[in-house]
Amino acid sequence: MQAIVQHRYGRADALHLERVAKPKIADGEVLIRVRAASINHADWVYTTGRPLIARLAFGLRAPRNIVRGKDVAGQVEAVGVDVTRLRVGDEVYAEVESGSFADYVCAPDSRVALKPANLSFEQAASVPLAARTALQALRDGGQLKAGQQVLINGASGGVGTFAVQIAAALGAEVTAVCSSRNADLVRSLGADHVIDYAEHDFTRGAQRYDVILDNIGNHTLTASRRALTPHGTLVLSNGTGGPVLGPLPRILRALLLSRFVSQNLRTFTATPGTAHLDLLRELIESGTVTPAIDRTYPLAETADALRYFAEDHAQAKISITV
Repeated sequence: MQAIVQHRYGRADALHLERVAKPKIADGEVLIRVRAASINHADWVYTTGRPLIARLAFGLRAPRNIVRGKDVAGQVEAVGVDVTRLRVGDEVYAEVESGSFADYVCAPDSRVALKPANLSFEQAASVPLAARTALQALRDGGQLKAGQQVLINGASGGVGTFAVQIAAALGAEVTAVCSSRNADLVRSLGADHVIDYAEHDFTRGAQRYDVILDNIGNHTLTASRRALTPHGTLVLSNGTGGPVLGPLPRILRALLLSRFVSQNLRTFTATPGTAHLDLLRELIESGTVTPAIDRTYPLAETADALRYFAEDHAQAKISITV
């Protein structure tokens, strides 16, 4: 089969289209014929091997798993022993550890769900990681409730565009922070207010928020706390930071500081699974949540898609057709 692989760490040019062996299904797994995938920040981390601490998990000198890609939408090709929920031919979507930039990928049954019926494969593939992150960050990390004020920093990105919609669905009043060129996009997704970060610094404004979802990490903890209510919650969801430890020092400082202040500074446990995908399918099929896609690339041009993601500040999501 064809797949996008990497044999060394690097930038987008480390990715190449090659022929590799078709994955072998194991007990409790589903073999998916991939129809579409999508780009996430995690793919950039895997490809570059940065922050360097990530290589403890990925492989010190080169990636152990050479096929990239985490989001997938496609059709069930085969099911392993003990898989009873899904049948051959079912249209599904899933979040895998790696391997979705390929003709076929295996996924644990516990990570696969029926895809939303009203979405194309390209749209469905944009959902799993980003929408699940937004859902868990707001519902579990922020414990967002109807009537609260929430600010989404980085509202026009993959996670951000889903977060705006999910926050609105939870009944919150949503303020989106993004560039002026993305203002119409986030308003169309349900933002009540939009702040152009080039013109205004939300941490210096008069408005206070019950929940801030920070997808960027471009403000100090002290500055972010200024924009919170006295008992508000800052949820850290960005994967950026220094070249060695990435966001880890900031997360540790937040958790430590949270013990001594009235505000909650926290991250959240990111756990892929069928239950999240089932809930997201309900939100999507009801019309409450709609994926926003900037561009679509064929599998052979995945390196170009990743380059565009990293260098050109893509709006929302980038899909890969297979």
